Order: sequence, then structure tokens, then C-alpha cells
Amino acid sequence: MTVRIVLASSNAGKIDEIARLVPGEFEIVLSKDLGVQLPLETGDSFQSNARTKAMTAATATGNIALGDDSGLEVDALGGAPGVFSARFAGEHATDDQNITKLLDMMNEIPAANRSARFRCAIALAFPDGSAEVVEGSVSGTIGFRPQGSRGFGYDPVFVIDGGLTFGELEPAEKDAISHRGIALRKLAPILQRLVAESN
Repeated sequence: MTVRIVLASSNAGKIDEIARLVPGEFEIVLSKDLGVQLPLETGDSFQSNARTKAMTAATATGNIALGDDSGLEVDALGGAPGVFSARFAGEHATDDQNITKLLDMMNEIPAANRSARFRCAIALAFPDGSAEVVEGSVSGTIGFRPQGSRGFGYDPVFVIDGGLTFGELEPAEKDAISHRGIALRKLAPILQRLVAESN
């Protein structure tokens, strides 16, 4: 039996990425397609935002819901953009605008001081009000210019060991090491239990 999970997101990039990593026994339905109005991301942590979105979708639909919040933390910027990653250059900023602002702010920062990490929190919420939250993170550095056309967000400027950016990796390569991939794999035992209980 297929278990339905409502994905509390409208980001097509995240949807594709999560769909590749969630086992095939799940039907992923976008929250907006069910008429769910998600709250603004006003929390002060990725965990808080992920939990709030997932709980909103679970309560509104009566289904299990998955909410995620993720972002980039740059050490030279005191951890910014952090929870403001998606709107770093403004409330409706594009990926290119956010990247441009980031690179402008880091223009004078040498390679040795450009350390950063991607962090992701994923909440799996249930209609009874309970929720499980897991996290994943991956370390890297910020490049001096965008490279690669894959992925989304800050992927073209996030450089991993070996010198490639997330934007240059094949989807399977990124999934194996990404912050979201790590977090989703931590959810695997819970997801497997849900499938077993539905059969």
C-alpha cells in the first residue's frame, strides 16, 4: 500500500531532490496542490521552520507531512545568510540575486577564510500532533564565481573537496553527500516503519 506524504514546500528543486531520495512506496503530494497555505518562515532556526511547515500541512490535510528548511552558513559572515538564505537579497529574490549579494559581500575575503556549510532540518509531522525532526550538514567553501548549472540556490558557488561545486555534480553524486540527503537517510527507519504498518 502506498503511503501519502504531503510535502510542505513550493520549491521545485527541493521536490525533485526529495522525490529521488524517498522510497518508492510513497506518494508525494505538494501542499499547494491541496490548497494548504503555509506559514511564513519566521523561526530562528531551521528546525523550527521545518516543524512549523510540516505541522501546518499535517493538520490541514490529515496526512503525514514532510517539511524542510535549509540554508547556507558562511563563517566569514557570522553564519549568514542562515535562515534568511532564500531571501538574502530580498523577500522575492532569485537564486542569481542571492548569489550576487553573497559574492559581493565576500569580495575581499581570501580563499583560506571562505569556509561554509549547508544545513538542513527535515520534520516529519503526523495528524496527531507529533513530529520527528532530523538534521544533516555538509561542509565546503564559497567559490569566487558560479560554476555549474545543476541544482538550485547557492549550489553553483558551494565548493566541496575536490574543487567541484554542487552545481557541477550529477544529481546522484549530490544526493550521496548533500545535507538533505544525509537528513533524509536519517528518516529512513521511520519511513520504512510507516510502509510496514500500512501493509
